Amino acid sequence: MKTIYKITTLALCMTAFLSCSDDYLNTSPTSSTGTSTIFETTDNIALAINGLYKIMTEQYGGFGQGYNGEGTIKYYIGNFGGNDFNLSGSGNTASMNQSYHTNNNSTFILYPWYYYYKIIGNTNLIIAYANDATGPQEEKDYYIAQAKVMRAYCYLMLSQLFHRRWSDGVTSEAKDGNGLVLRLEPTNDPMPLSSAETTFAQIYADLDDAIPHLEKNTIPRDETEENYQINANVAYAVYARAAITRKDYQTALKYAQAAYKGHNLMSTAQYLSGFNTPNNEWIWSTYSTETETLYYYGFFPYMAYNASSSTIRSYPRCISKELFEKIPASDIRKQLFLDPEGESYSQTNGQVDKESALYKKAFDLHPDINSSAKIAAFMHFKFKALDGLAIGHLNHFRSSEMYLIEAEAQYFLGNEEGAKKVMNTLIRDTGRDPQYECTVSGNELLEQIKLYRRIELWGEGFEFFDIKRFGDKIDRKGFKDGGNWGATYAVKVEPTDFNYLTNVLPLKETDYNPEV
Repeated sequence: MKTIYKITTLALCMTAFLSCSDDYLNTSPTSSTGTSTIFETTDNIALAINGLYKIMTEQYGGFGQGYNGEGTIKYYIGNFGGNDFNLSGSGNTASMNQSYHTNNNSTFILYPWYYYYKIIGNTNLIIAYANDATGPQEEKDYYIAQAKVMRAYCYLMLSQLFHRRWSDGVTSEAKDGNGLVLRLEPTNDPMPLSSAETTFAQIYADLDDAIPHLEKNTIPRDETEENYQINANVAYAVYARAAITRKDYQTALKYAQAAYKGHNLMSTAQYLSGFNTPNNEWIWSTYSTETETLYYYGFFPYMAYNASSSTIRSYPRCISKELFEKIPASDIRKQLFLDPEGESYSQTNGQVDKESALYKKAFDLHPDINSSAKIAAFMHFKFKALDGLAIGHLNHFRSSEMYLIEAEAQYFLGNEEGAKKVMNTLIRDTGRDPQYECTVSGNELLEQIKLYRRIELWGEGFEFFDIKRFGDKIDRKGFKDGGNWGATYAVKVEPTDFNYLTNVLPLKETDYNPEV
């Protein structure tokens, strides 16, 4: 299936059956091709499946330049909404400070609803019609299984945004409160909302249905060229993330261990190589080449330290000083950020003068930084574009996350020694920090697991989701208080603020759907 992804796929011409009005970013077919023709053969279904993967990295110019599928969720929502990702004095205030959750006309609410339901609409078509296609039944089962995993993933992401967190403090809200339209059929009829409990039951059901068929598949996936394809490991990884979000620790443990099997943790050299090309640790990612670039719309033009985009050149992406200072000196991950080492820098935005030693140090360390780029203390070197067009494969699941899920699950299941062993495997035994030894217990152990999630997964779009999941605070220190946040973003946000950091329904949905 290596070349199929590069074809203009049938799924991009299928009706998305969004939960929205007919004039709301209409995604109806651009031709009169009927559903029966689209799903006539298993070859056509294969094209439709690859269309799902393509949607994850499409340009969505109707929202703005930075809207590019899954990368947008990671960047504007996952990275912006936390304590650790700093844009050296810039950023969208509503997203950075979390005030958008109660604004039903906010793009940060509207976009994920549109984007994920676009994918869900296409998965529902595949699931509904694939069995009628001409071709071997095992192929139909394999493609339907991929669609079900994709649907489960989309509902997981939507639930994290539109349902309250699954916690003791708001258990009744999480289990019984409404938040999503749970569409499982290719229809755009008005529908009522479903609770988190109902949504997670469907996520589990889709994964339970899909996994046996994916496990039967005997065609190996090229882990570099075809890492975008859903296989059994991807299904396990989605299951593990869903289960840890739901606080279902036994299930999270089971599937995290299954997910990283065959995906060995990165070497030190791989870890420092730019996070732009699949390697043995990558479980699932989206595809990128020069022939399919989004130019300045993609994730890497907004994140890669060496991109030539104006936003990167003007506002280096930085780690917060607070988190940087918690990374041990012996940890290789500290090398991913520009250590000011006592050098002076702006107390407004963290940037440095061109004549400074810190400016020279940055270019000495990374000569591929754009020559006109500004330099800031604590700027990152984690994401590196493959070329001037800021191309790079975008990771969604790595084994490291699965190890961290396993450690968290072991902790909450009462197996602290098991949790410590996992942490040592991930951090010490991989060489990320050869001096690391996990010796703490009790709440200190949980806090250490959470800290290393922040260090390991920095910039990959996890932080907002983790803050909400754990019920943690956003508490940023401005320059005057010893941090590196500009005054606008040096805020404190409680887990109960802004509707418990939970999106209200977009206005486009409530205007159209009287059932909500």
